Amino acid sequence: MLFVKKVLVVDDEQSILTLLQYNLEQAGYQVLTAMDGEQGRNMALEDEFDFIILDLMLPKLDGIEVCKQLRQERVPTPILMLTAKDDEFDKILGLELGADDYMTKPFSPREVVARVKAILRRTELQPIEKAPSNNIGGEGNIIVKDLTIYPEQFEAFFKGELLELTPKEFELLVHLTKHKGKVLTRDQLLSAVWNYDFAGDTRIVDVHISHLREKIEPNTKKPIYIKTIRGLGYKLEEPKGE
Repeated sequence: MLFVKKVLVVDDEQSILTLLQYNLEQAGYQVLTAMDGEQGRNMALEDEFDFIILDLMLPKLDGIEVCKQLRQERVPTPILMLTAKDDEFDKILGLELGADDYMTKPFSPREVVARVKAILRRTELQPIEKAPSNNIGGEGNIIVKDLTIYPEQFEAFFKGELLELTPKEFELLVHLTKHKGKVLTRDQLLSAVWNYDFAGDTRIVDVHISHLREKIEPNTKKPIYIKTIRGLGYKLEEPKGE
């Protein structure tokens, strides 16, 4: 039996809901909709969705607050935020609160569908390209000192504790560990993890790196795993000593 992925679209403009619902259903998704943030939040908490498209400006609860509350409730569903504002603060705040991606209105519905497919394709529970042999801890699992990653299970542990990672944080961590010891530019990380053109918006990489450091670094101001290489990008290293 074919499993149909379920998408929740939350927007207070009926024309956008209708447009996105039509195009997503044509692409083979089951689509449910909500017209305010409170309803969207409740639906996301009461049911399981494979993807959420969330407008920023919503009645009752705005998209930022909905995203924040869902992540606080440990809902891991990928979230694509829509915004009519060309406001960098809103975009970055949404990412900092756990959104996986954003798009600015007006947009092409085909681009939205393509973005949904790209994110789902990269977050499905399927084998991820094997890491170099010096990182492998058996069966394709990745070990870097106190960090253990199980790509096929989509799980990562630090000192034995399960890390609560968004899909993009997990993908970024896997990509960094696959290239342990190598300097990766922000543009390289954008291309590899987000898999489409962000028009040079590398701030999205910095936000996700900051999130990862908060979860695996003993001291985020003096990171020992994910190092910043000034003027270039980032490098994941095996910490020395104890």
